[in-house]
Amino acid sequence: MVTPKQIVELYSARSLTCATAESCTGGGIGALITSVSGASEVFKGGIISYANEVKREVLGVSQEILDAFGAVSSECAKAMAVGARKVIGVDVAVAVTGIAGPGGGTKEKPVGLVYFGVSSSKGEKTARKVFSGTREEIRIATQEYALALLAEAAI
Repeated sequence: MVTPKQIVELYSARSLTCATAESCTGGGIGALITSVSGASEVFKGGIISYANEVKREVLGVSQEILDAFGAVSSECAKAMAVGARKVIGVDVAVAVTGIAGPGGGTKEKPVGLVYFGVSSSKGEKTARKVFSGTREEIRIATQEYALALLAEAAI
């Protein structure tokens, strides 16, 4: 497991900056990173885009993506990451959007489904995970995976 301290050390060693765009984690990823002394050198900010209006109006996720694929989709996660990187002006941005439960899931998009997006100078990457457990366990697993993606993007 990648720790927040490792993210701060890794980004600091490589003179990189990062940011987050979070939906289902509600700022948890940013909170983990900023719990580390020295985080201000590498973490520039985060956008909690719980509502589609924020995804659209702040992060630049197109209405077409929201209509065609929904907020919980790889397309939306990718657009969120691209938007966060642009709006905050960082080297790497990670985005998460999913269904933490306990309600809100469907057969096609079950509780625990989370899409991740990463945007960097290397391009964009997405990932899809289905976590199990309580709402809090799903949120924690999402935060941990997002930290791993941030670490991978810095290497």
